[in-house]
Amino acid sequence: MRQPLIAGNWKMNGSKASADVLLRCVVAGSGGVSKSEIAVCVPFPYLYLGEQTLYGSEVRLGAQNLCTESGGAFTGEVSGSMLADFGCAYVICGHSERREYHGEDEASIALKLTRAIESGLTPILCVGETLRQREAGETEAVIAGQVDGVVDRIGIDAFAGIEIAYEPVWAIGTGLTATPEQAQAVHAFIRNRIAEKNTSIAEKLRILYGGSMKPGNAAELLAQTDIDGGLIGGASLNADDFLAICLAGEQTAA
Repeated sequence: MRQPLIAGNWKMNGSKASADVLLRCVVAGSGGVSKSEIAVCVPFPYLYLGEQTLYGSEVRLGAQNLCTESGGAFTGEVSGSMLADFGCAYVICGHSERREYHGEDEASIALKLTRAIESGLTPILCVGETLRQREAGETEAVIAGQVDGVVDRIGIDAFAGIEIAYEPVWAIGTGLTATPEQAQAVHAFIRNRIAEKNTSIAEKLRILYGGSMKPGNAAELLAQTDIDGGLIGGASLNADDFLAICLAGEQTAA
């Protein structure tokens, strides 16, 4: 049985003061969560705060991005080893906003996944389709291209140390959410795609849902066979909402 992972993605939100309060509230409220794993992926400036506040708790620290290089003259970049130095366990790779606004593609994302793994981090690989692609019936072709484009570059064995997050781009920050049936269908497709290369890795692979999961829909989404947690955006900025999603994971975990 795959342990659910509920990971918050704060994106570029918060202040030092609000981050401190949010982290402390999540830690304080995480005591009732025993079957699910909790993580928060904070902006780079708050990694030190996260390291200090989460120390000794069951809440894991994560980052939202890393450089394709391991070090050197890359002004403004952050390496995987730097993230590990702050106690990060996770790092998000290939988020749709990085793909859209910064031109990230499978080649650069594959490099980031490799750097993350080399640094002892667990990357969360994001995949997903736009509304136009869904309406054109291209969802599976898009997802297959995103998954295969990485597998072909780093090999299937690397996925033993990777999580995948399915984030329908049309459901991020729009208030729209894939129905549990729609989400499950794509998650099953992803698992089957990985299973074509390695069934053992596919069975253990955690696939998170990352499209406007909220307290009101979390339980139904997490109850689906192939949905193993959530990559939570807006709801992770409210401790009560985020913890409610974590508790929903408790209800659906075996």
